[in-house]
Amino acid sequence: MCNLYSNTTAVEAMRQLFKVQPLQDQLGNAEPLSAIYPKYDAPIVRLDEDGMRELVSLSWGFRSTKKSKKTGNIISPGVWNNARSDKVATSGFWKFAFKDKRCLVPASSYCEWPPGGNPQVFHWFALHGDEPRPPFAFAGLWQTSKYETKDGPESCETHTFLTTTGNALTETVHPERMPVILRPENYDQWLHGSTDDALALLEPFPAEEMQIVRQGTEHSSDPIETSA
Repeated sequence: MCNLYSNTTAVEAMRQLFKVQPLQDQLGNAEPLSAIYPKYDAPIVRLDEDGMRELVSLSWGFRSTKKSKKTGNIISPGVWNNARSDKVATSGFWKFAFKDKRCLVPASSYCEWPPGGNPQVFHWFALHGDEPRPPFAFAGLWQTSKYETKDGPESCETHTFLTTTGNALTETVHPERMPVILRPENYDQWLHGSTDDALALLEPFPAEEMQIVRQGTEHSSDPIETSA
């Protein structure tokens, strides 16, 4: 599920929304991103060593070593761009990041398509608000992924975000899962709270507060509104 999202919010607006001090902004003059795919760099908000919020750009998708089932040889690393909310506290792959390295993943919309469709019809989901696509944040995790490639060991800083059960709107397109969207008043609880505090936030966002802002057979997230 969710293999494509956008973040078209300007850096200064992100600093204000996520309460990041200018000196903690590592994005520089980063441009808005209308299409973010797995392995692409994108902004996240995480806590630094002093517990202050910082804006940094990390690659989307935790990495893992992957071997060919036929030959046993190491091939391109596995990329894990979503973490299931019902497994994040217990799975050995996720639980350490869930305990200590939670983050916010800024977004303005995300894309889904029905399973098995031919041709695929892409649906861009956003929130209702005063703007066509108000900024929001996914509940995310980050880590330094260490893995093997055919050329030897590699590492990179990566992020992912959590999914939960769908709501009445998202289920019309993807019947099982949707990303976890956090409300601003819950950002501190996600970043600073205990694992139980964090688990309490892993709920579907209300369908009546969301909308489909674009749909069609093209990936583009350009704001040509086709549904109110």
